[in-house]
Amino acid sequence: MCGIVAYVGSKTVAPLLLEGLKRLEYRGYDSAGMAVKGSDGKLHVQRSVGRVANLQKLVEEHEGQLDGSIGIAHTRWATHGEPSVENAHPHVGTTKDGHTVAVVHNGIIENYVSVRKYLEGKGHVFYSETDTEVISKLVAELYDGDLESAVQRALQEISGAYAIAVMVDAWPHTLVCARKGSPLIVGIADNAYVVASDASAIVSHTTQVFALEDYQVVKLCAGAEDKLTEKGGPWSTELRTTTIDNVPVDHEVTELEMNLDQIELGGYPHYMLKEIMEQPTSIRNCLRGRIDKRENRIVLGGIDEFKRELVRAKRYILTGQGTAYHAGLIGEYLFEDLARVPARCEYASEFRYRNPIIEDGTIICAVSQSGETADTLAALGEARERGAMALGVVNAVGSTISRETDAGVYLHVGPEIGVASTKAFVGQVTVLAMLALYIGRRKHLSNESVAHYLDQLDLIPGHIEKVLEQSEFIRKSVEQVVDRDNWLFLGRGYNYPVAIEGALKLKEISYIHAEGMPAAEMKHGPIALIEEGMPVVFVATKGTQYEKVISNIEEVRARGGKILAVATEGDTDITQYASPDCVFYVPDVPEALQPLVTSVPLQLLAYHAAVLRGHDVDKPRNLAKSVTVE
Repeated sequence: MCGIVAYVGSKTVAPLLLEGLKRLEYRGYDSAGMAVKGSDGKLHVQRSVGRVANLQKLVEEHEGQLDGSIGIAHTRWATHGEPSVENAHPHVGTTKDGHTVAVVHNGIIENYVSVRKYLEGKGHVFYSETDTEVISKLVAELYDGDLESAVQRALQEISGAYAIAVMVDAWPHTLVCARKGSPLIVGIADNAYVVASDASAIVSHTTQVFALEDYQVVKLCAGAEDKLTEKGGPWSTELRTTTIDNVPVDHEVTELEMNLDQIELGGYPHYMLKEIMEQPTSIRNCLRGRIDKRENRIVLGGIDEFKRELVRAKRYILTGQGTAYHAGLIGEYLFEDLARVPARCEYASEFRYRNPIIEDGTIICAVSQSGETADTLAALGEARERGAMALGVVNAVGSTISRETDAGVYLHVGPEIGVASTKAFVGQVTVLAMLALYIGRRKHLSNESVAHYLDQLDLIPGHIEKVLEQSEFIRKSVEQVVDRDNWLFLGRGYNYPVAIEGALKLKEISYIHAEGMPAAEMKHGPIALIEEGMPVVFVATKGTQYEKVISNIEEVRARGGKILAVATEGDTDITQYASPDCVFYVPDVPEALQPLVTSVPLQLLAYHAAVLRGHDVDKPRNLAKSVTVE
């Protein structure tokens, strides 16, 4: 959600900022802009509505002005104020001595109304509806020649979430950045610093990075020594990290795990399709080194120190939003089935505002691809405040959730660019299955039972490869019904969360209205929606409730619904209820692991529906990859 790129160094900055914004497009946005200090000594701002390509045209038209080596850029996902040039970032303010301050901001300033009234009383004129403009004006009001100090003092007056990058024309080689509740990463390059909302905008320049923590401010300087400092050689760099109260703090520089190839399309038309097709490799990477078949055990170094607490826990609360919540629902089944421990999956956005009961022995497990989801972080903090131990199941190494939990497990499925999560979802389910087996073996599962599940987990990547071979078949099936605007997705047991995840995928990228629910719930109201030709997708694999699902299919058929089914290989009976050209077969796996294969045809179904409808799969309207504000 929103994206920041900032640079100070030796290179011409405008092309670099555009490249970074393009790498952040997947986060979701509706406008873009940049501010660059030109060789004429002035700050030049260009902003546009729509895609980064629109901004690029403006930059090319004003190339002579944007020739400096320091700049900030932003993609905005509208919160306060509609998408417009006036509301796009950067926003500027004018200091008492006539200098220009420019700011880009991710997050929400909660007290912006009162701050704005104060600044208007000081004579500042506002031109946008945004909360962000108060930051630029407040920094300008407090500026007395020291940008770092002005930012620190401004943030002491601000309430809410922020990641910001700030520059002033009086300091041609200095950026000041800060964060609270919204991610910001600093990359250390040769003679330069690159700052971004996530690593995808940094990795082409450096792999040496550190993440700012809440209430931290970093001052970044890079320039010729006669203009910057007397230290060093012909080019010098300086970096200083403090709190907003000006207390110096240390930062730990780490090596990025991603590489540039991982975030390129690699010949695929869309990132979503690339990531669907990467799932066999992603699951192999997720499992690598974590399955010890010789001793029939799960090896999870990130939680080993807390194995006693995990086994003795009286209750697990899993929490997340969107696709991560659906993975958590599957985790609820896994923990109760395999680990034999009470478990409950909660929407993080609801959990954080309740008065939840956290008893001794409660463990909260935060599930998030980015590790930065605002609601999940807040739910995690609420549970920890009440005494719960915290686990993280995240993909992004070094993310906030990974730093604020007691222990956790990384997915290791590689960076996910597509807004509609696919490989991260199966990675989350894989990790939750391993956690359940890890705990279950220490409580009640026999050695033989664990050995069976480990063998079956090892086969999952190959099973997914077989499902992916049906992509064209699924496309042709979807073609028959893609013009219908209302769908149902139904499943039971472990496949109930798969059904709601399938419905979410279809909604996200094809804009088709779809509902997912337990198959038995249909009779309690939603069956009234069934009409001639309405697509109803059943996850009807062999299992303990197979006959019940078949009965539900019969009920839909009797009312004229069009049946599409996910079924187990070898199940020829299913064709009595669904047309053979609308049955997507998956390999036979244990019921607890079925979501790992049954979710894949539904991902392909959603993808092909969106493409057939002519939608931009990787940039669905109104959506952001990582929701870092409420």
